[in-house]
Amino acid sequence: MGTEGARALLERASRLTLQTGNLLNWGCLRKKCPATPSEEVRDCIQKTLTEWSSKIGQDQNQETLEVLECTVAQAIEKINPEERDELKVSAKLFIVGSNSSSIRGAVDLACSALGVAQLDSVIIAPPPVEDGTNLSLEYLQPYWKELENLVQNKKIVAIGTSDLDKTLLEQLYLWAQVKPSSNQVNLASCCVMPPDLTAFAKECDIQLLTHNDPKELLCEASFQEVLQESIQNVKANKWIPLWLLRYSVIVKSRGIIKSKGYIIQAKRNAS
Repeated sequence: MGTEGARALLERASRLTLQTGNLLNWGCLRKKCPATPSEEVRDCIQKTLTEWSSKIGQDQNQETLEVLECTVAQAIEKINPEERDELKVSAKLFIVGSNSSSIRGAVDLACSALGVAQLDSVIIAPPPVEDGTNLSLEYLQPYWKELENLVQNKKIVAIGTSDLDKTLLEQLYLWAQVKPSSNQVNLASCCVMPPDLTAFAKECDIQLLTHNDPKELLCEASFQEVLQESIQNVKANKWIPLWLLRYSVIVKSRGIIKSKGYIIQAKRNAS
């Protein structure tokens, strides 16, 4: 029944929320050599979809769900409230094909998945801009305002950015009510931290971090391809990813990762 049931559910739903749960619980992924971030995301989506679809039964096939929850039950791992103070819960949010209003939903889903009231830090990757257009403060502002609201509502403690040069980071810092606490720099594009960025970050107490994420961690074509591979004959070209959130739970005193996972939301075009 599995694949047929999953396909039927996907053809009726308007949204899909996919949660991998804690990847450290996935024996098959733990044995693999470290992949690139994009390969890891594709692998996680495929394995989650395959596992989920194999468990779809006749009874579920009859349901009509507006928002389809796609999870691997045994991998879901909520944080023990008694351990919360010993852990740092951080996330990086990639906006793929949506607008700033999706940020709140992504953070709420991450909090719910992990069983926490707030995230310690959220870094936002610059949303994709149109070809020939440069990233600007004006473009970033609505996204940052959403993050500021979440800080004021105590859903996030600290917020940060990714891949901003000194000029843009300074513009954001001067404009923002809630200042960026960090800025990620991609070491693939710069082997040494730019001196002007380092000086400004030090002056304003902004932590500079490194990362190796590509500009597009999950593009529309890649998502549709992995959906098609996982569930045969599904109308994959109707589905568009909206955002992707990667979270990690770190034991503060030991600096080890206790949990890591992805949450992805996509929508189905009716046309």
